[in-house]
Amino acid sequence: MHDLAFVFAGFFVGLVVGLTGVGGGSLMTPILIFFFGVKPYLAVGTDLLFAAFTKAGGTVSLMRQRLVPWNVVGQLCAGSIPAALVTLYVLHNLGPASPEVQKLMTTTLGVALLLTAGATLFKAIRMRKPLPVRVVSSAGPVEATAPASDAAATRARHWSLPVLFGALIGTLVTLTSVGAGAIGVTVLLVLFPLLPLPRIIAADIAYAVPLTLVAGMGHASLGSVDWPLLLKLLAGSLPGIWLGSQLMHKTPERIVRSMLSVLLAYAGLKLIAL
Repeated sequence: MHDLAFVFAGFFVGLVVGLTGVGGGSLMTPILIFFFGVKPYLAVGTDLLFAAFTKAGGTVSLMRQRLVPWNVVGQLCAGSIPAALVTLYVLHNLGPASPEVQKLMTTTLGVALLLTAGATLFKAIRMRKPLPVRVVSSAGPVEATAPASDAAATRARHWSLPVLFGALIGTLVTLTSVGAGAIGVTVLLVLFPLLPLPRIIAADIAYAVPLTLVAGMGHASLGSVDWPLLLKLLAGSLPGIWLGSQLMHKTPERIVRSMLSVLLAYAGLKLIAL
C-alpha cells in the first residue's frame, strides 16, 4: 500500500509539472519530507535523480523541435556545475546526515520554496508579450511584432551574469533539489529579455539535466539516494507528465499557478519553522 502511495505521489507531481512547467523538486521534496517522513538528505538526493531522468525526456523532445539555445545552456552550466561540485565537496566533509546539515537543508529548502512561490506567482500574473518593432510599409510606418536575431536574443545583459546566477542556482539545487524550475525561468526572463518564451523554457529544462545529474550522482556517492523509492516515483511521474502535457491547454493556467504558489509558500514557511 505504501508503495502505491509513492507511485501516486510521482503521478501527482508529474501531472503538475506537465500542466504548469513548475520544477518537480518544488513539490516532490516537501511531499517526501512531510507526508512520508523521508529524511531531508534522502529526499533531496532521490529527487535530484528523479528530476534528471524526467527532464532528460523533455530535453530530447525539445531538441527535436530545435528549441534549445545551447549557448545559453552552456553559459548557465559554466556556473552551475562547478558550484554543484563545490557544494557536494562541502557536504562530503560535513556529512549529509549530520544535524547541522539537515537543518541547513530544511531552512534553505524553505527559502527556495518561498522564492519559487514568488516566481510562480510572477509568471502567473505577468505573461510575456512579443516586443513591438516599427516596420515601414507602402502605407507608412506601422507597428508589428518580429523575433530578435538568434545572436542578439541569446546574448545576456552582461557575460558574467548567467555564470553567477548559474552558480547560485547550482548551489541551491544541490542543497535542496529546488531552483532549476520556476526560479530558473524567472532568471532567464530577466537575463535574456529578447529570447522567446518557448526557448526560455527549453533552456531551463535542458541545463537542469546535467546539473541535477551531477548533483544527484554526487548525492548517490554520499549514500543520499533511495534507489527503490526513485523507481516508484518514476513509475508514477512519467504517465503523469504525459497526461499533464495533454491537458495543458484545457486548464486555466493562471488559477493553477496561483494556487500552486500559495501551496509552495505554505510548505516553505513550515520547513523554515522546523
